[in-house]
Amino acid sequence: MKLLGFLNLRGISGQIAALVIVSIAALHLIITAGFWLHRPDQPDPSFDRGHGQLASAVQLLGAAPASERPRLSGDIARAFPQLGIQILPPGLTPEAREPEGNLRGLQRRLGRDFRIFPLPPDGDVRKIGVALPDGAMVSANVMPDQHRPPPFLGGPWMMTLLFAVISVTLLGLWAARALTAPLSSFAKAAESFSLNGAAAPLPERGPEEIRSVARALNRMRARITGLIDDRTKMLAAISHDLRTPITRMRLRSEFIEDETHRSRMLDDLDQMRAMLESVLSFLRNDRRLESMTLADVASTLQLITDQFGDMGRKVAYDGPAHAMATVRPDDLHRSVTNLVENAVRFGAEAVIRLRVSGDQITIDVEDDGPGISDAQKQNMLEPFVRGDDARNMDEAAGFGLGLSIANAIVLAHGGTLSLHDRQPRGLVVRIQLPVHQQSVAA
Repeated sequence: MKLLGFLNLRGISGQIAALVIVSIAALHLIITAGFWLHRPDQPDPSFDRGHGQLASAVQLLGAAPASERPRLSGDIARAFPQLGIQILPPGLTPEAREPEGNLRGLQRRLGRDFRIFPLPPDGDVRKIGVALPDGAMVSANVMPDQHRPPPFLGGPWMMTLLFAVISVTLLGLWAARALTAPLSSFAKAAESFSLNGAAAPLPERGPEEIRSVARALNRMRARITGLIDDRTKMLAAISHDLRTPITRMRLRSEFIEDETHRSRMLDDLDQMRAMLESVLSFLRNDRRLESMTLADVASTLQLITDQFGDMGRKVAYDGPAHAMATVRPDDLHRSVTNLVENAVRFGAEAVIRLRVSGDQITIDVEDDGPGISDAQKQNMLEPFVRGDDARNMDEAAGFGLGLSIANAIVLAHGGTLSLHDRQPRGLVVRIQLPVHQQSVAA
């Protein structure tokens, strides 16, 4: 069973095994083709071209009649003077010894009827004698090899080996890319995963194991999206159903004669309604991502400053008159508005600072309030976490969602939100966003 699973070409193990087998087969075919194109067992005529001419001339003399040999040797001497062929006088006794070195090849060419024996050299020229079948003898010069065998690095074997290595390497790289491409798509799909339904499902391609993982992840994402939808619908229904009793309670509160109790009751009901709307808005925030567009961030911040100024709040803007960036204008407006609301709630005044540095913009919202301790800074970005330790809500207390919503919006922009201390007192909420970016899911 395991062997059949290993040989299954639809799985990763089967594809890797097939790749190895195909690579080995291709390597053997390439080497075999190189062997047949360049036969190492066959002599190269260019290596002993002088021996070939000498053997042909000696065989021609051996086949000619004795009376024709002087004339024929003269013709050969004029046609091939480098061979130095001459007819030796009779009576010379050749030395009986086996030919050595490259003379063995010449002996094979001549055959058994001819016998080669050495002669004294003529200066730098090596001389040999050849006994013809009828006993006559001729002398000749031994020509040095004009061509050397090609070195190993430049020979056909090395070229064949290099070609095989390059071919198998390219085949392996292609196969590795084909096997890992679905994994890369998984990573991209995970980065672009969102609950607004904009991301495409994972592609179900590749080996069987990867297709199974893709199907499982698609089903898991569908279940997560369904759970979030059910939660949002449930809370929306609860919020809608609670508005009716809250409205009835407001109407009944109007009949309370005590002005103080009536005012407190109405404030509590307003706070309950605001809480429901804030919670529902937080839960629906990641379902309504607007598209990225090129906008003037400085104008957005100046608009927020003017809005709070119209409400009698001390909010100032410090930054350039114009600063273009690719953002979600409405979401950015909401994020900075939440931060300024917190700043004016806990402090007397707030300052919005904008700085543009290269491909990044930095927005600081500063206040002169009590600030936040270092131990609480990280927890403050979590939903439903408030800066005050009071269990009872009053007019100055929020629901712990302002920073969470702002942080979610900043993350959806591919930026970061951090909390810092302001000197001598107060808090600085810093937003850092890229100027040019692509849409990032919340």
